[in-house]
Amino acid sequence: MSVPARAYLSIGEVLTKLRGDFPDITISKIRFLESEGLIEPQRTPSGYRKFTTSDLERLRYVLLAQRDQYLPLKVIKENLDALDRGLQPAATGGVATPRPSLATVDGEFAPAAFAEQTEMRLSRDELLKASGLEDAQLVELESFGLIAIRGRHYDGDALSVAKAVAEMSGFGIEPRHLRSFKSAADREIGLIEQVITPFTRQKNSEAKARAEEVQKEIASLSVRLHAALVRSGLNRPR
Repeated sequence: MSVPARAYLSIGEVLTKLRGDFPDITISKIRFLESEGLIEPQRTPSGYRKFTTSDLERLRYVLLAQRDQYLPLKVIKENLDALDRGLQPAATGGVATPRPSLATVDGEFAPAAFAEQTEMRLSRDELLKASGLEDAQLVELESFGLIAIRGRHYDGDALSVAKAVAEMSGFGIEPRHLRSFKSAADREIGLIEQVITPFTRQKNSEAKARAEEVQKEIASLSVRLHAALVRSGLNRPR
């Protein structure tokens, strides 16, 4: 979808918006930060830069990090890359960590927890380090379809699975024991898709939005039902 013309800012307008907080900022400085790869403004057909509000916020981040934390551009660029991939950058560089993202209500997964997660992008090493998994365990999980790489990175769902498996391994549970979880999840997904099919067949935006909401609601309810059944089974008289 094209962005309306006035959604873009010229380099002069960006300069004006930044000067209140950064009196020493210049057009040359903005151009330098672009040449260093810290921002990537689009260009008009005639070659003029056009900045989005996202570009403006990235510039603010860079300038604040330089002024208040005295961070070198190399570290700032690494931090921006971490933010772009859904990670929480270390304050002074170093290892970035995943940001928590699962929403709960009274300890249960809320519908919002089932919104599509596309922000986080982890390398294999980052996934292993953040989850505590061994590489051999990850290989096994991938072979069973419990974790899948998307493009060249792993997403937030892969991290959630990896963390859970790493903790379960402390009780002697191995990835091969978890194939039934994947089968059960696939059946639940099939049921949800069956329910939302009447909405997805419609082409209007309202039906699409309704399908997304119903999908999240049923997913939340299915997890709550699963938890209740497990809790009931564990607490039954013996």
